[in-house]
Amino acid sequence: MANAMLHQTVGTLQLHGSSGIHFQGGNNSVRLVPKGFKVEVGFCKRGICSSGEKKFSVIQASASQTSVFDPVLSPSNNGTHESLKKSNEAALILIRHGESLWNEKNLFTGCVDVPLTKKGVEEAIEAGKRISNIPVDMIFTSALIRAQMTAMLAMTQHRRKKVPIIMHNENEQARVWSQIHSEDTIKQSIPVIAAWQLNERMYGELQGLNKQETADRFGKEKVHEWRRSYDIPPPNGESLEMCAERAVAYFKDEIEPQLLSGKNVMIAAHGNSLRSIIMYLDKLTSQEVISLELSTGIPMLYIFKEGKFIRRGSPIAPTEAGVYAYTRKLAQYRQKLDEMLH
Repeated sequence: MANAMLHQTVGTLQLHGSSGIHFQGGNNSVRLVPKGFKVEVGFCKRGICSSGEKKFSVIQASASQTSVFDPVLSPSNNGTHESLKKSNEAALILIRHGESLWNEKNLFTGCVDVPLTKKGVEEAIEAGKRISNIPVDMIFTSALIRAQMTAMLAMTQHRRKKVPIIMHNENEQARVWSQIHSEDTIKQSIPVIAAWQLNERMYGELQGLNKQETADRFGKEKVHEWRRSYDIPPPNGESLEMCAERAVAYFKDEIEPQLLSGKNVMIAAHGNSLRSIIMYLDKLTSQEVISLELSTGIPMLYIFKEGKFIRRGSPIAPTEAGVYAYTRKLAQYRQKLDEMLH
């Protein structure tokens, strides 16, 4: 499990003729692009580095896979962890995946990897329209295709027109074959990190069963207890409490540091993994979270500012002025998009 976790780094970019992009920090050395320029990286905890070079934020999926972000959106690395916490502001977008083929059939899905229906595709596209003026620097999804489809389809509607690219770290060949050999292309890309910790709750022996037939067999009260209680799991499955342990731990260790460094993050995941994260963000009790319902394909916006998460609800539409007036930073971003596209 620990090997699946990501590690945050901050790096410096230097151009060195045709020597290639080279990523190095401590004992870690990674070649990103064989020709054109060179990347030298110092590994710094929580995205804070005191080097005076031009900074590029980097996400590392392992000691040998990285992706360079657009430097325009990279935060200043001067000052301390506390100063970053007070001065930086970032957007956090949560999206529950659109309707899946097993949702349509009323089956328990859990961690079975099922794609979206046509309606689910439409929901994902509509979600993208609602967030089309909100900056996105990084995307986190679960390891399941319905969440990944939702993220990718949503980003086809974004006005910035950056391309979401799933980072592959399965083996050395995957790392080498998925390299990008253009600095400009890298700047116009958004890294997508897939993590099993964001997967839906594992429903154990209920997976693949019809929900109504299961209620008829075991009784409505028992099935409701499995589905909606906080700490009672279905047979050989996870309770919401167990799902929250992995999802919230991953959020705190891997996603929150990105927000702290000023990155705008979108998470496309599932009903129970997102309920778990919202429980943490909104400081809900175990009794409050079990009654929380999330609609498929409806984005929810949080502003991370001064170390706190401010819930802003769902953007109504890309033309809705109110959501962009929540913060000056969002309003300025939309204005820049308008200027760039007209």
